[in-house]
Amino acid sequence: MPLVEAGDAEAFAALYDRHSRAAFSLAYRMMGERQAAEDLTQEAFIKVWRGAASYRVGRGSVRTWILSIVHNRGIDQLRSRASRRRTQDKVEASAPTSEPSEAFAETWRNSQREQVREALNTLPQEQLEILELAYFSGYTHVEIAERLDLPLGTVKGRMRLGLQKIRDFFQARGAAVPR
Repeated sequence: MPLVEAGDAEAFAALYDRHSRAAFSLAYRMMGERQAAEDLTQEAFIKVWRGAASYRVGRGSVRTWILSIVHNRGIDQLRSRASRRRTQDKVEASAPTSEPSEAFAETWRNSQREQVREALNTLPQEQLEILELAYFSGYTHVEIAERLDLPLGTVKGRMRLGLQKIRDFFQARGAAVPR
């Protein structure tokens, strides 16, 4: 681990060779599908590479540490998935149910999509990037902070400001804010 911490790629490769199967196995059991398990394993080893300095010998073996990273990242992803599902269910439940035709429904959805795109285009790039990662890619605040190398408070602040600007955009036009 001290070699990995020092940026030794060969030491990291040996670490990966030694522990990647167990990490993938755990990821697969958690995620239930191969692609998601591969992605989770990759994210976990990126975290191992970047956070090698946080490993403490007294707290357990390297294998245990790596598997705990896989486990924690997996839980974050599963929670994020569940949150997206709940949000989607709320949107579907609040959508008008007495639409006279499928053509009308499609036109209505396209109009909403266009309004949301227009609102997103008014945001500064740093707020837009965070909202895209959170709402379209499903990353948690912590994952976004790590991915963009920003403090967690900055991520939360930019997200709050971006959402407020979108809300203001719709209110200024007298439109209902999509939920």
